[in-house]
This record gives sequence, C-alpha cells and structure tokens, in this order.
Amino acid sequence: MTVLSADWVVPVEGPPIRDGAVDIDDHTGLIAAVGLRADLGDSVHYEEAVILPGFVNAHTHLEYDVYAGFGDGLGFADWIGLHVRRKQRIDLEDMEAIARLGALNCLRSGVTTVGDCSFSGAAATACADLGLRGTVYLEVFGATDEPIREQFEPVRERISDALSDDVRLGISPHAPYTCTIELFEACADLGLPVATHLAESDAETEFLRTGTGAWESFAEMLVPPPGTTGIRALAEAGLLDSNLIAAHCVKADEEEIALLAEHDVAVAHCPRSNGILGCGVAPLTQLREAGIRVCIATDSPASTPSFDMFDELRAAIVGARACEGRPDALTAREALELATLGGARALGLDDSVGSLVAGKKADLTVLSLSATSFIPWEDPVTGAVLGGSPHGVIATLVSGKPRYEKGGKTWLELTDAARSARNRLLQHADPTS
Repeated sequence: MTVLSADWVVPVEGPPIRDGAVDIDDHTGLIAAVGLRADLGDSVHYEEAVILPGFVNAHTHLEYDVYAGFGDGLGFADWIGLHVRRKQRIDLEDMEAIARLGALNCLRSGVTTVGDCSFSGAAATACADLGLRGTVYLEVFGATDEPIREQFEPVRERISDALSDDVRLGISPHAPYTCTIELFEACADLGLPVATHLAESDAETEFLRTGTGAWESFAEMLVPPPGTTGIRALAEAGLLDSNLIAAHCVKADEEEIALLAEHDVAVAHCPRSNGILGCGVAPLTQLREAGIRVCIATDSPASTPSFDMFDELRAAIVGARACEGRPDALTAREALELATLGGARALGLDDSVGSLVAGKKADLTVLSLSATSFIPWEDPVTGAVLGGSPHGVIATLVSGKPRYEKGGKTWLELTDAARSARNRLLQHADPTS
C-alpha cells in the first residue's frame, strides 16, 4: 500500500478533507481508502498542497499540440484552410511525436484521462507510451460509408497493439458538414463510443441550413448541407443517443438542447476554444439545467493556447458568470466537478474515474499552492480552481503510478521531436500561409 497525504484532499464526491490522505493498493492500482491522514497511517506527505482527482479532459486533439497560434484572428474558412495545408507537410512520425508531447502536457496539467479525436491514430500510441488513460476516437470524413473501410479500418489495425482497457477505441464522424448522415449511421453501427462536433458557430449553422454564407468559399471541402442544423439532422435520423459525446454546442437553441437531453447526449464545453475562434459562449447554464452530462474540456492548441485545464476552468467560470450576470452562475466547486466527474460521466467512465472514492482507479493530481496568494488556506477548492496551474502540479498518478513528477524526467527528446515537427509545419510559411 502507498498512502499519500496533503493539507487537503478533495474527493469531489463528498466534502474536502482537512489533513486528508488517499490509500492506494499498489497491486490493483485502485483506491483502498480516503480519509484522515491520522487514520490511514504513515504517508508521503505534501505540505501546502491539495490532492485532487485527475482531470478528465473529454475533448482533445493531442496531435495538434504544437499548432498553437496558427491562424490566430483569421475567419474560419481561412483558418481551416491554413491548418489543412500545414498538416500536409508532416508525416505519421511527426504526428506521433506531437501527440506524445500533447499527452505529456496533459499529464503536466493534472489530466489523467482524455477523450481524443485523432486524425492519424497517433493519440493511441501516445497514451499507451506515456500512461495516459484515453478513449481515442478515430476521425472519419466523407460523403459515403467508404471512409469506414478506407480510413478507419487501416488505422485501427495499425494502432491495435496500443489498445487496452486503459486506451480504448472510439470513432469520430468529424461533424455534420464533413460527414453525411450515411457516414454517421455507419459509425453508429460499429457499436463503439462516438464523438463529433456540433453547433460550433453561426457560419456553420447557416451553411448547414442553406448552403450559403461564409463557408460557401470552401464548400468543395464539405459534404452537401442537410438543410437543417446538425443536431436536428442527427435527431431526425435517430442518431442521438447516450453513446455520443458532442463538442461545443455553442449555438444549440432551446429545442436542440431539449433534443440532446432527451437522448442523453453528453456535451464537452470548451470555452477558450469557442472564445478565441470568435464562436461565442455556449449556453452552459441551460445545458446543465436540462440535465445534460456536461463537462469542461480544452479542445486542442489548434484553437486554444494549451491543454491547461486550470485555465479552462477559469474561462468556464468567467464565461458563465458574465453571460448570466451573477457570480453564482458557476461556482469553483461546480467547475471542478465538471472537469473531473463530469468528464468521466461524459465518457461513460464515472464508475471507475473522476472522483476519489474507494474502489475507483487511483487517478489523482497533487497540486501545490505554495507559490500562490491562496496560502494560508481558506477554501481548498477555490484555491485549486482559481490559483492552480501546471506549474503547481507536483505529481500526476494514473492507476496509482506516477506518470508525471515535477523535477523528474525532462523529456527533452520528446520535446525536441515535437518542435522539429512544428518547424516542418512552418517551412516556407509567411504568417498566413
């Protein structure tokens, strides 16, 4: 047994425990007990620190870790065109190097589980290599069901050795503007976890409804519009269900929110991505009030500066309070739950991760607040949410095993490989190429 203790333990399911501890069964990687340090025996103790459940970041793209800043300020048509052109400059080895850095940066931010939409499958090997728990949704795009055979099956075969109980396979029909209903149906027929992008912007809604607007300029890259919104199109086809997680839903209206709730679709709320791309602020309060399994997630550095879950928590709080005009629209405690147990619920993993409870996986983060203004303590949850950062993460454990330790292995080779890939992405590039 290994016992870790700190000034506070925040189980999420239950109140914070002052001078608390977590007892880990080293053989099974499960939590044996959570309680007072005095009751659980000798421990490895962390001063001026809090032990939290590992974050469950349910919408990521690990292989875009080095894309930060590309196309900042561009409209969506120019932005997506830039990313497509640059991605063509790198190969699978580069994508895998980038994804490994993405996995490391998640662990550095206290993330222990991801739901990753992966273009190349590199996220699966990255998660397996670095010990990050993940559901890897292999992306498909197209107008027929052919991408299942031409895109999905070859990648699934290539990454088969990386798949396990901790790295499970899913599929991602990218979005209703890049995949037809026929392809969505073929994905659903596989019986795997499904992820997609829905209702992200006004321009998307206009194109899906009418085929006009800003997206007409790159319509050749898209499938024919269904004549209605993505949420309504999937609902009419009977493709909304509890096996689906939808990213964004910024522009979901009252009727669409009701459809998502009726069919128990989970929603990944990505406030920094939505804000930086100028898409708006998702109706978080309405989604939660409808009983939807909402979580907070980072998306990727292609649209967000980092995989920093602490920044994402604060963005969610600011956005919710500004939209609602009241400071209790989203509390620190509620935001933390959305980023831990909420993410686990969205991925269908809440029986095993997302909170510090005996019998669950020992996925946890040790966060120091010693360098912040939140010491001395008043409230450990407020301190962790408003004062936390990757720089304060002392250790991140997955199934009781340290997968990141501050001051430990520097991963210089991994970082250098990913930076070399970024350099190739930028070759012969002016600021808009």
